[in-house]
Amino acid sequence: MTPLTPSLPRQLARTRRFSLGAPDQLTVTADGKAVLFLRSRSGTDPETCLWARDLADGTERLIADPAALGASGSGIGGFATDASGRLAAFALAGELWVADAGQGQGTVRRLPTAGPVAEPVPDPTGRRVAYLSGGALRVVGVDGTGDRAVAAPGPEDGPEVSYGVAEHVATESMGRYSGYWWSPDGERLLVTRVDQARVAVWYVADPANPAVRPRAVRYPAVGTANAEVSLHLVSATSDAGRVDVAWDREAFEYLTAAGWDAHGPYAAVQSRDQRTVRVLAVDPASGATTLLREQHDAAWVQLVPGLPQRTAAGALVTHLDLGDTRHLAVDGEPVTPPGLNLRALLSVDGDTVLFAATTEADPFSTHLWRWSHGGEAGLVEQLTHRPGVHSGVLRGGTLVRPQDVPSRAEQPALPLHRTLLRVGERRLCAAVHLPSWHAPGERLPVLLDPYAGPAMQRVTADQGWATHLSQWFAEQGFVVLVVDGRGTPGRGPRWEREVHGDVFGPPLDDQVDALHAVAAEHPEYGMDLDRVAMRGWSYSGSLAEAAVLRRPDVFHAAVAGAGLTDQRLYDAHWRERFLGHPEANPDAYAACDLLRDAPKLRRPLLLMHGLSDDNVFAANTLRLSSALLAAGRPHETLLLSSSGHRITDEAAAENMLLHQLAFLRRALC
Repeated sequence: MTPLTPSLPRQLARTRRFSLGAPDQLTVTADGKAVLFLRSRSGTDPETCLWARDLADGTERLIADPAALGASGSGIGGFATDASGRLAAFALAGELWVADAGQGQGTVRRLPTAGPVAEPVPDPTGRRVAYLSGGALRVVGVDGTGDRAVAAPGPEDGPEVSYGVAEHVATESMGRYSGYWWSPDGERLLVTRVDQARVAVWYVADPANPAVRPRAVRYPAVGTANAEVSLHLVSATSDAGRVDVAWDREAFEYLTAAGWDAHGPYAAVQSRDQRTVRVLAVDPASGATTLLREQHDAAWVQLVPGLPQRTAAGALVTHLDLGDTRHLAVDGEPVTPPGLNLRALLSVDGDTVLFAATTEADPFSTHLWRWSHGGEAGLVEQLTHRPGVHSGVLRGGTLVRPQDVPSRAEQPALPLHRTLLRVGERRLCAAVHLPSWHAPGERLPVLLDPYAGPAMQRVTADQGWATHLSQWFAEQGFVVLVVDGRGTPGRGPRWEREVHGDVFGPPLDDQVDALHAVAAEHPEYGMDLDRVAMRGWSYSGSLAEAAVLRRPDVFHAAVAGAGLTDQRLYDAHWRERFLGHPEANPDAYAACDLLRDAPKLRRPLLLMHGLSDDNVFAANTLRLSSALLAAGRPHETLLLSSSGHRITDEAAAENMLLHQLAFLRRALC
């Protein structure tokens, strides 16, 4: 039967992977009666608007429309509210806007500011808004008066000093996206000072435009200096001197989390080797710190999204890794049962904690759970039961999930024909995609399409854009196999740490084991093991390269995008977590160096990279291509001008997928 026409790549590009029109950044008001969120008007409209939805009757109000505010062509990228959830602030085209979310679009006002605005946050009382501009943290009244810098570089600071920002490794590796936090009374702020003077300067050029000067970026690569990050307490209303927060910054150079709740300011700090995390209480008067909790692990302490936090009663919520289970912990004691693996803390509502977790019995689904005081260890209740990857927000006693807000996103152009499996001795999670026209036993080439890295779980009950892309490849005449092996999240701390010291060996072995297990257990799939390829991007791009370089007996072709070929060319916090410091563990870096394997290539290999990528730099692909050429190994290289780590240009995104398909057909069919 003839495969379906290749329409999904075009739809993926046009809809930005089905994100346009989908509700995002759900924020429930303190009374639990309404939810604020971002959403564009349709599945192809890039202009994101701010909306409010009444949770009692389902009516929606448009709060802020970029086009109506004179900023057509750009959307609202994010917003923040005061403690009530009624006053919202956002930046649009570099200007500061506030809105009364309880009244509607007519209340949106632009506030005058001293310069271009980023990351505005109202104070909890709704009287002022803090924002970032020109390296400084500034505060302005909601009436537009009193704009002043509360933390700014001084004469003693160099040009690489800024206040209130989250540095590169915080946003890319730790999951910390803010650099300042309001006190509950709106009078003071806890703010970062970031000095990047010691961080190496790397350059991103655009060879297609030789008249454009290369862009300089501060990049804290493996084994090199990180930004110096400190914390300070400042007044929002006066010029009173700042108070420095004291901790052993030489031993704990990473600031992984911070906040200010009813019990005072707090921070979490981590050692360079990532084996120790300390949660500290901060004295708001002196800046002195007191140890609340210390976590230690022989490999690394995992940073769990949303942690640490404190309940209304002051209980400290963290996590505790015991054997195969990552527990939710309250005041250092596990409060969840063995086999229930914590994925993220989503909300603290008074003394109730909303969290996401996965069970070993169903690793394909992530459900919502609630812990609250009661009994010796509290009460744990599962809130969702249907298969899927669930998320939500709990506030004012009201739980809101993304599916509770109508989506205007487009639906994928083709249905799924997918089976979820557990295979092999390690009970690997696998998904098999077959063409809709496939007859049982019909022989087809096999395409492995994993991510397989620690950043995400691909084999889930969810039906996201990547799942539909795997189905599209299947429709073109492949049995597509997606496998989550050792190192992927969701199956507990011991499983995650199987890649400590070797980021390619165990994951690649698991891909091979799953391939053979599925073929043996399901002959009806017609998997032709003499025609096997792997495709991937970012980590899975590296894994695809390793597949043809190290296991050519199994893999007959590979498509590799934005792969990391030299492990020293990535940021220190992420890569040192798994391989340690290169001076202490040079053998681990050598064993994971794909450039050394270049002479081994004897299978077709397509390399791809965006030349403007400042996450995984294009030097990785260029160096591998050079090493392959020096060794006389034929290969193909597709370089994407003006593209970053994610390809956003619609034509480039669509045609890159079609190019991959053509390459795979030449190599396997």
